[in-house]
Amino acid sequence: MMRTAGRTKPHPHDDAPDTSAAFARLSGLPQGPERKALRDELIQVWLPMAERIAVRFRGRGESLEDLYQVAALGLVKAVDHYDPARGHAFEAYAVPTVTGEIKRHFRDHMWTLHVPRRVQDLRNRVRRAAKELAQTTPGRAPTVEEIAAYAHLTAEEVRAGMEALECFTALSLEAEMPGTDGYALGDAIGGVDPAFDTVVDRVAAQPCLMALPERERTILYLRFFRGMTQSCIARQLGISQMHVSRLLSGCFARLREEILTETG
Repeated sequence: MMRTAGRTKPHPHDDAPDTSAAFARLSGLPQGPERKALRDELIQVWLPMAERIAVRFRGRGESLEDLYQVAALGLVKAVDHYDPARGHAFEAYAVPTVTGEIKRHFRDHMWTLHVPRRVQDLRNRVRRAAKELAQTTPGRAPTVEEIAAYAHLTAEEVRAGMEALECFTALSLEAEMPGTDGYALGDAIGGVDPAFDTVVDRVAAQPCLMALPERERTILYLRFFRGMTQSCIARQLGISQMHVSRLLSGCFARLREEILTETG
């Protein structure tokens, strides 16, 4: 079984267990029921991370339920292709794989990146100007200044149009980088800074925390910022440990409900 508690180091995604040993075991298992069961378990425990990534893309014209499905597909690919022997943590491989799957979904199926109409127009004018100028500048691509003069645009507008052109020609994260021996583009991407999720979570929780009664706020502070046990908190506040436990459970339930309501 995978370990879900007792980690000495907090995981960037606290709802996911330490799966390094499970992936090592998976890589050595032959095809069969045991491998399938372990693979399915790994997908299940990392699914919250994939869904958290999907949430970042909501509001772009695709339903959150569909984004969850695309993210889950990316997660399945990550679990199937991850090689623990390469020395990278699974998360460092999975995050860009899931993100890339969602971006490919937008790129291949819809204009839901919501490129502003003005930028779409710049994109078309820049593409047309570059194509026509290419006939008069054989052997080289036209410069930004040449395109700007030809299309009656500023250099900044030309660069914006070029960026819009590149939005639809993204490389796969699994594409091999030139001059390497099987080194994928995704391998060059650094790991996710765990502080990002912490900042987002704290900003979301702050208004809800401020609305709690003073005693509950004090208990949360002593527990999670001072690292005190429930027994120590109980002695300091002159109440029972069971009462502290009930108050903490009530705080968690209230915060969870209010945060989900705000972000749902």
